[in-house]
Formats: sequence, C-alpha cells, structure tokens
Amino acid sequence: MNVIEVSNLSFRWPGQERPLLDIPSLTIRQGEKVFLKGPSGSGKSSLLGLLAGITEPDAGEIILLEHPFSTLKPTRRDQFRANHIGYIFQMFNLLPYLSVLDNVLLPCRFSPRRTQKLNGAMTQEARRLIKQLHLPESTLTQPINTLSIGQQQRVAAARALIGQPELLIADEPTSALDHDNREAFVQLLMDECDKSGTTLLFVSHDATLEPLFDRHLALNNLNRAAQRSAL
Repeated sequence: MNVIEVSNLSFRWPGQERPLLDIPSLTIRQGEKVFLKGPSGSGKSSLLGLLAGITEPDAGEIILLEHPFSTLKPTRRDQFRANHIGYIFQMFNLLPYLSVLDNVLLPCRFSPRRTQKLNGAMTQEARRLIKQLHLPESTLTQPINTLSIGQQQRVAAARALIGQPELLIADEPTSALDHDNREAFVQLLMDECDKSGTTLLFVSHDATLEPLFDRHLALNNLNRAAQRSAL
C-alpha cells in the first residue's frame, strides 16, 4: 500500500509570484523510512505542512493511506491527522503548562482511534515510550520547561509515536544535537516505527544521516519550481 501519493502538487505562500513547490509526483510505500533533504528555504517544511493538512495546495492531489486527503474539509483533515499521523515539529511545539506525561498523552485526547489501538492502556504505553527513548522516569511529572533540549526532543518523539500512527513525519528533529546523538536518536525512532509498522518521512539538511534510511530523496530533484529558479 502507498502511504503517501502526491501528483501535480503546486503551492505558493500569499504574496509570492511563483510557486515554492511544483512536484509532479512523490510516492512513499507502507513501512518505508525515507530521508528527504534540501537546503534551508527550499520548501521542506512547507511540503510537510501540506502532507499533514496544516496548509492546502493551490493545485494537485495528496492521497494518504488511499484516502483523498487534500480534498477533505478542514475538520475532516484535522481528524484524519489526529488519527493517522504523528508529527515531530522542528521546535517540538510542546505545551509548557503540561507535564511530560500529559504532553505525551495529548494525541490520545483528540483521537479515540489511537486510544482504541492501545486498548485504553494509554498511560502504560506513554511510560514505555518514555523509557524506550531514554528519558528518566523521574521526568514524568516535570514541567516541560525544566527539561534539556535533548530531553524535550524525546518527549516530542514519544508524543508523535503514541497510538501507533501509520505515518510519522519528522521535521529537522535532530538539529539541536551533536552528530553521535543524532544517529542514536534516529535509530530509536526507527526501532519504534518497526514495532508499530509506522512509515517514517524524516526531513533534514544533514546528509550524514542518509545511510541510516531505506531511501533518500533530494527536494530540489522533486521540485520543478527549484529547478526553474536555478536556471
């Protein structure tokens, strides 16, 4: 099964004369771990926003898990994202007024499907993920703003993974780590994806991480808008 199918995708921000993204096709199959690279400003985060339904394309089609995702109404897209997509934001987007445990559990509050997949054992799964991602159990009740950047990164990963989403999108999640810790973190992500059958789309400008993935793509090779601007 194809988890992501993109065809003739075009997107520009308001006020832009030319499209930032013009992607004729992109396909990612179930269980793949794909590394997408591109320089800063190339549209990586914009593409992820489209794939997550946070923004809408100007033209073209996005099919996720064989559903016509880009044509859904905003509320339906939001529910689809809550049920099927885990997202690790570049700046983590954790809620400072919640504890580590409550941050990890947050997706289950919005998705009965994730809760059902865990047979109601949300807290047990949150604790397991926190342990697997090498966070001390003592952090469970701590406010997020008392944690280091590396620890916050792991909380963001646990939050994205809880409830076994079919697709995990990671936007530059290792940018604050040194190289050795980056590799270790990516391997932890992959191990959890293997356990749940989750497809991973990992976006970074750090090409040294490429060998860890099944497949690697360069956004500039996919994006006709970037090719035209280079002429």
